[in-house]
Amino acid sequence: MKPFGIELQLDLYHCNPDFIRDSRKIKDFTLELCSLIKMKRFGEPIIVRFGEDPRITGYSLCQLIETSLISAHFAESTNSAYLNVFSCKAFNPNKVITFAKKYFEATRVEEKLTTRI
Repeated sequence: MKPFGIELQLDLYHCNPDFIRDSRKIKDFTLELCSLIKMKRFGEPIIVRFGEDPRITGYSLCQLIETSLISAHFAESTNSAYLNVFSCKAFNPNKVITFAKKYFEATRVEEKLTTRI
């Protein structure tokens, strides 16, 4: 059976604290990522900072793409980023992993790739 799409889940640890606290930096990341993996954006990225509980406070990102969605949450208390890329259009997960790790200067990355049918 042909897969419907793939979802890449990335947990990025020990990110540059200034980068994950900067909405402009997060927006630039989103635009560059979409260009890198050739995803057509649908509208502008939504980037909002919230969280009453200090453990989860940080920016969240939602970028609709023509073939699904890119989302992320940036946890300030741990300088971590949690990124999901889901698309029914093929993309290279290794490009996403390399780009995200370098962009946010993460020292450790855990990834999971799921094929959706």
